[in-house]
Amino acid sequence: MEFSTRTIHAGQPSEPATGSLIAPIFQTSTYEQDAPGVNRGFDYSRTNNPTRARLEAVLADLEGVAHAAVFGSGLAAENAVLQAYLKPGDEIVIPLDVYGGTYRLLTKVYEPIGCVVRQVDVADHAAFEAVLTDRTRLVWIESPTNPRLLVYDITRICETAHASGALVVVDNTFATPVFQQPFQLGADLVVHSVTKYLAGHSDLIQGAVLARDLAVFEPVKFLQNATGAVPAPFDCWLTLRGLKTLELRMERHARNAEAIALALQAHPLVKQVFFPGLPGHPGHEIASRQMTGFGGMVSFELDGTVDEVVSFVSSRRFFALGESLGGVKSLLSHPARMTHASIPAAQREKLGLSDTLIRLSPGCEHHKDLVADLLTGLEAIAAARQGELSLHV
Repeated sequence: MEFSTRTIHAGQPSEPATGSLIAPIFQTSTYEQDAPGVNRGFDYSRTNNPTRARLEAVLADLEGVAHAAVFGSGLAAENAVLQAYLKPGDEIVIPLDVYGGTYRLLTKVYEPIGCVVRQVDVADHAAFEAVLTDRTRLVWIESPTNPRLLVYDITRICETAHASGALVVVDNTFATPVFQQPFQLGADLVVHSVTKYLAGHSDLIQGAVLARDLAVFEPVKFLQNATGAVPAPFDCWLTLRGLKTLELRMERHARNAEAIALALQAHPLVKQVFFPGLPGHPGHEIASRQMTGFGGMVSFELDGTVDEVVSFVSSRRFFALGESLGGVKSLLSHPARMTHASIPAAQREKLGLSDTLIRLSPGCEHHKDLVADLLTGLEAIAAARQGELSLHV
């Protein structure tokens, strides 16, 4: 069964009692039992719910594994993995380019209880190998990364980490299972901010953890129930609806991202464009090998001032200024002041996260309108500079 067919049919039969083509939302907290401790597979919706179970089955199928657990947010999903596998004294290795929320969770919650966070350029294989110790429990990577869209060789990272006894967690939010299958590359766990591309309509908050091996999955599944950070049935139903168009949407996102990257690359006010589909991108060769598409995100550095960046991101017609990404409506953000503001300025500079970096999440509008919107903003900056120059002449 091809991927686009699976998004519509896998784990989603018509509802058996009535024949309803779309399964109902099981908006219930509890279930009638046949006898004490004897139920029909469900006893309390924190533990399990038919709508959530259906969503978990679909997500597992799309990632090519047997096990999935969904959570009330992407960070709740990440926290379940960290709580399951990190104890005081344990170590986790993360890349230099990492989502600000992940960085905050590790440095503000897990480091204070004695966990050791080691940050390294995982693309530098010798440096990555050197940082691994017998206390390393997890290697955590995003690929492509947020926000600079760096691409890492997942297979090589997994082989090296496994040789030292560590598990590898891959955040597959940006690529989605449409464009990347981390389990086929050796990953032990995959996390998603379902909020983004999987749900796809900017109308819910949700996360997911997936695993191939039951033994690896069970500690996370236990915490899903024990800590209770589960999504509501309605949110699960919305995600199921969104998944049906996942491949169609990703194809449009990717086409729009490529058109934007090419237009920005040719503009004199753009210092650098980050998009794995560009041949000059440092991860282009790896992305071509381990992905089936280059994704729907683009970041770029403006050759200008922070004030010009703020003006640009605050005045676009089709790109709304906001947190998040992956929706049908285009979004843009200023990572230094928004998604990555929790990373100290000195650390951001060390990591190459510029104050003039702008992150774009092209939606499903027509690429010509999106390109024109961005070029109009750049032309406004150029015109303002020319006006200032004329005043001084």
